[in-house]
Amino acid sequence: MDKNTLKQILFEQKEEIKNILSGKIIKREVEDIARESLNSHLIKVIIGVRRSGKSVLAHKILENKKYGYVNFDDERLIGVRTKDLNDLLEILLEISPGIKYLLLDEIQNVAGWELFVNRLQRKGYNIIVTGSNSQLLSKELATHLTGRHFTVELFPFSFKEFLVYKGFAFSPKDFYLAERKAQLKRMLIKYLRQGGFPELFKLKTKDQYLRDLYNKIVTRDVVERYKIKYVKTLKELALYALSNFGNRITYHKLKNIFEIKSVHTIKNYLDYLMEAYLIFQVYPFYYKVKEQIRGSKKIYGIDNGLIRSLSFRSSPDTGRLMENVVFLELKRRKNEICFFTDYFNNEVDFVVKKGLRVKQLIQVCYDLKDDETRKREVRSLAKAAKKLKCDSLIIITNDLEEDGLVENRKIKVIPLWKWLLEGEKLN
Repeated sequence: MDKNTLKQILFEQKEEIKNILSGKIIKREVEDIARESLNSHLIKVIIGVRRSGKSVLAHKILENKKYGYVNFDDERLIGVRTKDLNDLLEILLEISPGIKYLLLDEIQNVAGWELFVNRLQRKGYNIIVTGSNSQLLSKELATHLTGRHFTVELFPFSFKEFLVYKGFAFSPKDFYLAERKAQLKRMLIKYLRQGGFPELFKLKTKDQYLRDLYNKIVTRDVVERYKIKYVKTLKELALYALSNFGNRITYHKLKNIFEIKSVHTIKNYLDYLMEAYLIFQVYPFYYKVKEQIRGSKKIYGIDNGLIRSLSFRSSPDTGRLMENVVFLELKRRKNEICFFTDYFNNEVDFVVKKGLRVKQLIQVCYDLKDDETRKREVRSLAKAAKKLKCDSLIIITNDLEEDGLVENRKIKVIPLWKWLLEGEKLN
C-alpha cells in the first residue's frame, strides 16, 4: 500500500481518538487489571465481541501516555499485508516521535500479525492489541507469544456497569429498602431486554443497530475470515443458534435441519461463531472428556438485546433471558461452566467447576410458585448434588428469596438482581 495513503489514514485515526474519548465513558470492571498490566512488558491482549468497548478501554488506560495507534478494522486498511506493517510503524514514529506504547486495534485482520508484534516487543515497545476473535487466545497466541502475553476478556456491560452508565448509584443497604429494591427490579427488566452493548444507549433505533452489528459480526468475523462457501447456510445456522439459546442441540440434529452432508461442517460453523464471540457452547458434565464431546450441547448468546433484536417473537421468554444473563455473568467471573443431565431427565442449568471439582450448582427459574415447578427444580438439584458431591446449591429467581433444605443440603434461593450485584466469588 502507498505510504502517503497510509500516512493520511494514520493521521485521521489519531484525530479520531479525541472523539472516542469525548463521549460518556464509565469505568469498566476490568479496567484496574488492564491499567495495572501496563507496568508489565508482556503483550496486553484485550479480547471480546465487536462493540463491547475494547478500543475505548485501551485508549482510556493509555490516556496519559504517548502512544501510537492503528485501527486495522478501518475499511481503508483492508488488504494490508505483513510487509506493510513495517511501513505503518515507520509512519507512526514519524507522526509521534519517541513513542514507547503501541495500540494495535483488531490486528487479527492481518495475516502474520503475531510475528510482527513479537518483534516489536523484543525492541522494547509496550504493546496493546485488541481483537474480536477468540482465536487470538488460542492458535496464534499460543504458537508465537507463549508466556509473553496478558489477556483481558471484555464483554458487553454487566448489570453493575449498566446501572453505573444509567447513573443509578446503589449500595448494599439498598437490598433492604423496598423502594430501592423496586427500582433495581425495574432496571433489571430493562437490562434483560436491552442487553449491554455500550453504544446502544446513545441511540434511538436500538434494534436496527443490533441487527447491523449482528450482520457485521457474521460477515466480517466469520464469512470473510474463514472464506465460507455456503454463506446462506451459515447465516441461517447462526440465527437458529441464537433463537434457541438455552436449549440443547446436537450436531446431528442440526445437520439434518440444514441438510448439510457433514457433521464436521456444522461443528466448524459453530466453532467459527464462537470464535467471533457471537455464541457459546456449554457441554454436559461428565468425568470423561469423550462423553462430554458426544453429549448434547447448550447454546447461549453474547447479549440479550442482540438476541431479542433478531427474534421472530414479540417477547422471548423472560426465564430464558434470565438464564442467558446468568451464563454471561458466570463467564465474566471466569468460571468453568457445564450443565448437568441424567437418564431420568433431571437437569441443572449450570455446574460451576474447577477441573473435575464441582464448586456450585445453579438453577435459574422465573418463579417457584407452582408446586410442580418447585419440586422439579429442587429434585434436579438434589440428584445432581448427590452425584457430583456438591453442597453449594442456588436457585436464581425473579423475585423470591429464601433458604431451604433438601436431603440435608442447604439451598439458597436468591433474586437475579441481588445475585448479579453481590458478585459472589467461589474458592
